[in-house]
Amino acid sequence: MINPLDIQLKNIHNKLQQLLKQFQSVQKENSQLKKELDKVKLENDQKTTQIESLQQKLDAVQVGVGNWSESERKELGKRIDIYLKEIEKCLSLLNAE
Repeated sequence: MINPLDIQLKNIHNKLQQLLKQFQSVQKENSQLKKELDKVKLENDQKTTQIESLQQKLDAVQVGVGNWSESERKELGKRIDIYLKEIEKCLSLLNAE
């Protein structure tokens, strides 16, 4: 005859084994999530640094252009247009080959 206490112990043992498997699975997932979080934090830091650098460059350009007269700005615009036309000519020559 099977002892009821033995059955209960076996059930407890089985449940404990299931809990241990679940715990290991959760630990593994937690470890993976921590690695992913570290990666995202690093990427975020890099993007923040890049944004700060671009903001500094933008500020420098705005300060520089802000002090220019209207005629200087128009002259710069004309020069940029000339450069763009030259670039377009070069690209069309390259595409023709």
